[in-house]
Amino acid sequence: MFTYPEYDKNGYKTLCEIGGKNAEMNMTIRVKKFDAGEAIEVFDEKCETAFLILYGEAEIAWLDRKESMKRATPFEKAPYCLHVPKGIKVKVTAKAASEILIQQTENERDFTPVFYRPEDCLYQEFGKGQWGGAGHRICSTIFDYDNAPYSNMVLGEVFNQPGKWSSYPPHHHPQPEVYYYQFDKPQGFGACFIGDNCFKSTQGSVACITDGNDHQQVVAPGYEMCYIWMIRHIDGDPWYKTTRFYAKEHEWLTKEN
Repeated sequence: MFTYPEYDKNGYKTLCEIGGKNAEMNMTIRVKKFDAGEAIEVFDEKCETAFLILYGEAEIAWLDRKESMKRATPFEKAPYCLHVPKGIKVKVTAKAASEILIQQTENERDFTPVFYRPEDCLYQEFGKGQWGGAGHRICSTIFDYDNAPYSNMVLGEVFNQPGKWSSYPPHHHPQPEVYYYQFDKPQGFGACFIGDNCFKSTQGSVACITDGNDHQQVVAPGYEMCYIWMIRHIDGDPWYKTTRFYAKEHEWLTKEN
């Protein structure tokens, strides 16, 4: 499923929703566009919640803590993110025009809220020496099963270098995954392959990927593409970095240097 969602009158863009739009993702993910001075409160009795700033400047408060999040664009590669369990009220106050992605899923486990700064995130560079450099990408992991085994979610960012491929070779995994696309220039574009279908990825578009669908990405030359990648662990079957099943006809590519 590939969609091009719009913001509603309250400044929310819904990518997927538990029991609603793209329900098979088993997550509720929204992007909130803030005007300077605007504030919201988020409280959920069933869901853990992650708040990732895409651009702008905001103050985020929970329990007895406050922190600042500031980012010109995702391409600064400097994410700030708050991750809280169910039952924690969070207040977000925009200090400037901002966008914040809010990812949620049900989780009965309790855990200590974590505020991630850029230095807390894992950055890895892949594919620079593969296939003539055609698979060059930079992958940021904010949290996954390795550093947050109490969570039912994974959150990170992939920076697809101009004219290159990522999420490659074609692969799939049973856990549902959502991509939210951003480009360093608003007219930037790429292509997303899901199973046998191909879609044009543009600013603010969304890919919802289900079990068994091989997926891979490419971006047009001259444009850097970022996609926020979000996975929902399956109960009893969490996603690991090695949870990849390659399309058999393309598996030989994993051995190419």
